[in-house]
Amino acid sequence: MLSDHFSRLPVDIFMELLSDSFQENLDRLIVESLQLGCVWGLRDKSNNWAMVPSSLNNDIDVIPLWSAQKLASAVCNGQWDIYTPVAIDIEEFMDDWLPGMHSDLLLVGVNWNIDLQGEEIEPLDLLEEFEDELE
Repeated sequence: MLSDHFSRLPVDIFMELLSDSFQENLDRLIVESLQLGCVWGLRDKSNNWAMVPSSLNNDIDVIPLWSAQKLASAVCNGQWDIYTPVAIDIEEFMDDWLPGMHSDLLLVGVNWNIDLQGEEIEPLDLLEEFEDELE
C-alpha cells in the first residue's frame, strides 16, 4: 500500500515540493489527504471554487485540489491571487464531492504544480483510488 511508504516519512515531508511525476503527485494526494483528513481547494471571496478548462478537452472543466494547504497556497499569485486555500473534509470529499463532480462532468486536478500542470482525473477514478488505499 502507498500509505506504508508515506507513513514512515516525517510530517514535514508534506511541505516538500511536488514531484515531476504526475503519478507520484496523485499517490501523494491520496496518502496525505487520508492522513490529514482533508483535501485543499481554492475559493474566491464570492465562494466560487477555482476551475479551469481541461487541457485534454476544452468542453470539460477541472477543479484543482491539493493534499496540503502550503501546496495550494503556492499557486495563489498572479491571476490566481483572488483565491484562498480552503480545507474540504475527506469524508465529505469522498461521499459528496467526487460523485457530484462526476454528475457535473468535472475533472479533478491532482496536486498541480506552481505552473498549474498536473494530472487530470475522472472523479470516480479518484474515488476508487481512495477506496483501494483504505482497504
